[in-house]
Amino acid sequence: GPGSGKGTQCEKIVQHFGYTHLSAGDLLRAEKNSGSENGIMIQNMMNEGKIVPSEVTVKLLQKAMLESGNDKFLIDGFPRNEENRAAFEAVTKIEPEFVLFFNCTAKVMERRILNRNQGREDDNIETIRKRFKVFLESSLPVIEYYKGKGKVREIDAAKPVEEVFEEVKDIFNPPEVRKVVGGRGWGRGCCAIL
Repeated sequence: GPGSGKGTQCEKIVQHFGYTHLSAGDLLRAEKNSGSENGIMIQNMMNEGKIVPSEVTVKLLQKAMLESGNDKFLIDGFPRNEENRAAFEAVTKIEPEFVLFFNCTAKVMERRILNRNQGREDDNIETIRKRFKVFLESSLPVIEYYKGKGKVREIDAAKPVEEVFEEVKDIFNPPEVRKVVGGRGWGRGCCAIL
């Protein structure tokens, strides 16, 4: 959700694992500030706490992917609803390897957004609450969809930043699987780990 710390964690993932970080929100804000026709529409929708049409966001993401020169992407804040998910997979022919879900309460997210002081016009209490409502109604069903496919990796994002990142690293760098060997009668208490 908004304020869960996903942007902060994405920066750390990029530094440690070499992914290209694409933030749907950042791409939309850049387009909004461009003064284009799409930008004006995006600004109006953001001010109302609404989700921008999928085709606009997918095209911005696809353009950024092509321009990056990388083949490993970390897409932050997308898909936000089932329509986004279906449009992204249909247009790009890409299904995510997994979905990293930073889970924390609305109270924690609200406090973080109000304290981050980035000067964003959509960081006011009224818009924040609209964004939370949209997240619960639209984004959580996408999480459930991917859970059904066994692709969700969930992290308690209410913890301090470094503790959250330790859990993130375990997801991107799973511990090495080791083989346990032992002869008959050795018991599981006495064995070699290879």
